[in-house]
Amino acid sequence: MPSPTLVLVGTGSFARSVARSLLPPAGEHARVRVVGRRAARAAQLAEVCNVRAAIDRSPVTFTANEEDLTSDDAIAAEVAAARPRIVVQCASWQSPWERATAPSAWTELCGRAGFGITLALQARLVRSVSARLAASGCSGVLLNACYPDAVNPLLSLLGSEVLAGLGNVSTLAAGLARAVTRAEPGAGAAHVRMLAHHAHLHAPAAPRDEAMAWLGETRLAGVGELLRPLRAIDRAELNDIAGHAAARLIRALLHGEPLRTNCPGPLGLPGGYPVTVGGGRLRLDLPPGLTRSRAVEWNQRMAALDGVIVRPDGRVVHPPATARALRPHLPHVAAGFDADDAADVADDLLALRRRLRTTTEERTKPCAARC
Repeated sequence: MPSPTLVLVGTGSFARSVARSLLPPAGEHARVRVVGRRAARAAQLAEVCNVRAAIDRSPVTFTANEEDLTSDDAIAAEVAAARPRIVVQCASWQSPWERATAPSAWTELCGRAGFGITLALQARLVRSVSARLAASGCSGVLLNACYPDAVNPLLSLLGSEVLAGLGNVSTLAAGLARAVTRAEPGAGAAHVRMLAHHAHLHAPAAPRDEAMAWLGETRLAGVGELLRPLRAIDRAELNDIAGHAAARLIRALLHGEPLRTNCPGPLGLPGGYPVTVGGGRLRLDLPPGLTRSRAVEWNQRMAALDGVIVRPDGRVVHPPATARALRPHLPHVAAGFDADDAADVADDLLALRRRLRTTTEERTKPCAARC
């Protein structure tokens, strides 16, 4: 059987949105392989998309893994064996929806300390996939949807090649373009360039920390107010926007088409930036007067809003408030850690999560794992 054009890792709401959005204009005879931990769930997503493709008479076909994949190595091996042109990573060890769907002392800690404390959990599976792809000699492009604003720079430090991330700034930019069109009919045709971090999915406490955007080459004022309608949407619903924007980027990469867009973690950078895609390559598309170094520096400052900063010297650090919240549980992690230690940190976080999920109220009881 011919190798698939694309491997989609994950079966959650973001992966489903990407799969659905790939259908009508995805190009002739595109093949998508869905890889999920539970084979039945992956097969269900593949079949739903095949039926939708039949309705549209689309030449896109979907297949799925036939057995459950119970480890990161098994998932990575399944991905590498397909030798795809593009891998879209949508699965990690920490769901962003757990706080809403299964609140516990663990999710309370994440909410208080910042989503950034889950960085090592977000990076664990995609790192395994990247390493297996490299070892197999597969030259496929890797796109990461799992907290790419921080994960992609971490992976870059670890020698993994991730072209770009998906979601976050692309969702914000789409909502901003819609708001500009509504406020100034006819203006929406101009391209919105945006600097924004994952943290900007919520309005920052301080107005000075708001995302920045340009309409064409003109800096936009009142970005926070323009983003208010988008930020009012339920976070789960935003995946329909993020997945649709992701599919647009995927199609441009598959077919070598030119595209101006915004994406998180491009080329291993922290945060989100405007980019151009053409001939299968990706470049930053910063507005006039904004240098790459200034854009990166700004995104590093915004990373503190999420509770984690991945420094270019290979050190992962937490701002003071996050460190204080984490210190009673994992003091060695609260103090910061080297990128090379991310796998051990992920193990410690998993142990802490197991304990805190069983408690109804978060206390400052120390964790026994490597403390």
